[in-house]
Amino acid sequence: MTKAINRQFRLAARPVGDIKESDFEYREEPIPSPKEGEVLVRAIYLSLDPTNRIWMSDVEQYMPPVEIGEVMRGGIIGVVEESKNPKFKQGDLVSGMLGWQDYGIAEGNSGFSLTRLPNPLPCPLTAFTGPLGATGCTAYFGLLDIGQPKVGETVVVSAAAGAVGSIVGQIAKIKGCRVVGITGSDEKCRWLTEELGFDAAINYKTGDLEKALAQACPDGIDVYFDNVGGIILDAVLTKINLHARIPLCGLISTYNASERVPGPYNYSQILMKRALVQGFIILDYVPRFHEAITEIGQWLNQGKIKYALEIVEGLENAPKAILKLFDGNKKGKLIIKVSNEPT
Repeated sequence: MTKAINRQFRLAARPVGDIKESDFEYREEPIPSPKEGEVLVRAIYLSLDPTNRIWMSDVEQYMPPVEIGEVMRGGIIGVVEESKNPKFKQGDLVSGMLGWQDYGIAEGNSGFSLTRLPNPLPCPLTAFTGPLGATGCTAYFGLLDIGQPKVGETVVVSAAAGAVGSIVGQIAKIKGCRVVGITGSDEKCRWLTEELGFDAAINYKTGDLEKALAQACPDGIDVYFDNVGGIILDAVLTKINLHARIPLCGLISTYNASERVPGPYNYSQILMKRALVQGFIILDYVPRFHEAITEIGQWLNQGKIKYALEIVEGLENAPKAILKLFDGNKKGKLIIKVSNEPT
């Protein structure tokens, strides 16, 4: 090992409004040693996701919130450095919830669970942080299980240039749909249409969103993959078709709100159009991850799906980099490179 310490970021305070760097505490601890049945894992890539903001809050959620003083929760791709568990050997590439630190213990009574990655790898290791990881599975199951798009239908995706939204749109195109992305800059709009094959893209920060949706969706909206909630959801509800389906993946526009957020003003459209709105959490689909990863892997190899990565070097930059999730200053999947890949 090249490091004598285990760098960590722990939750120091629950955010009020936007996340601040001071909400995290930097610590240096000894590198832990695995006990019988345990595995020591070195983080290579750390995933930063909007759900980090939820975990930091002491509110009802789908997992227990991170407690003050605990290592900040986060998914990683890593390598087994030392194993005292017969299921893993030194050098295995794995994914799991290591958190914001260089090293973590897995498979013990208090450790995190691991998933071994294929050997040899069928694609770059970074793909397992995005399309072949939880991000891709979220897009796949949310769109196909809940959205159930049909050939010729119109699918609209919010946060379309993000890690999940960009994959959703490409899967919808594979399934024969007209795809419209909503994003926050003209440059991202060009990326969606010129590189990812979206039929149209809307910059919600310029012009009248409802008017733009009417122009981009002349036949109405059959499926809306919602990553943001708020005013964008409200605008989409005015254009949904009879029996529209709305997979609710995230509400990022509300995560930093310091006051109660009103519900959609156009809520009545759900009744009038007999629409289905269904929230989902990707943990519900863990037993079926292999199904999604197998099919998405085939699409990657066929060139039908592309992905972008925003890679920030260094664990020390995680508290600042996470702000990119909320200020729109990134494209695709946001990850921290914690250490080098094995050679």
